Amino acid sequence: MQIAPKITPCLWFDSQAEEAAVFYTAIFKHSRIGRITRYGKEGFEIHGRPEGSVMTVEFELDGQAFTALNGGPVFQFNEAVSFQVLRETQEEVDFYWNKLGAGGDEQAQQCGWLKDKFGLSWQVVPRALSELVGSPDSEKSQRAMKAMLQMKKIDLEKIRQAYDGTA
Repeated sequence: MQIAPKITPCLWFDSQAEEAAVFYTAIFKHSRIGRITRYGKEGFEIHGRPEGSVMTVEFELDGQAFTALNGGPVFQFNEAVSFQVLRETQEEVDFYWNKLGAGGDEQAQQCGWLKDKFGLSWQVVPRALSELVGSPDSEKSQRAMKAMLQMKKIDLEKIRQAYDGTA
C-alpha cells in the first residue's frame, strides 16, 4: 500500500511545467509523470491561459512527489530554495551534475550547486561530503571545506585528499 506524501513541493513555471517534468523524470530512476490538469474556460480573466493548455503536472522523482504549475512569468526560481541530490559515488555525482546542468547557467555553479535550464537550483553532492566538512577534527574539516569552496562540481577524491592532508 502506497502512502500519500504529506508535503509536496509545487514548482512555479511560466509555461514549461510539462517540459520540466519530462526532463526531470528522464534523469532520475524510479520516476514517473502522473496526472496532468488543464486550464478551462473558467477563470480565464484571472489566469489568462488558453483553454486546454497544461495547468499542473504531478510527477515523482525517486519516489518524491512534486507538482509543476504553469502560473505565468510572475515568479522566478532563485537560490533561496534548492533540491539536494545526495549520491554515494563520484560517478553518480558526475551523472546528475551533467544531466541537471545541461543548458543551465554555468555562472551559478559553485560548491556542488547548479541551476538547471529552467532556473531551478540543485545541490549535487556525495553523501560523504557532510562527514568530511563537518568532522569534529577541525583541522581536517577546514582543509576539506577550503577544497570544496574552490570547486564547482564536487570532486570527492580531492576533498578526501585535502581532509587527509595529502593534497
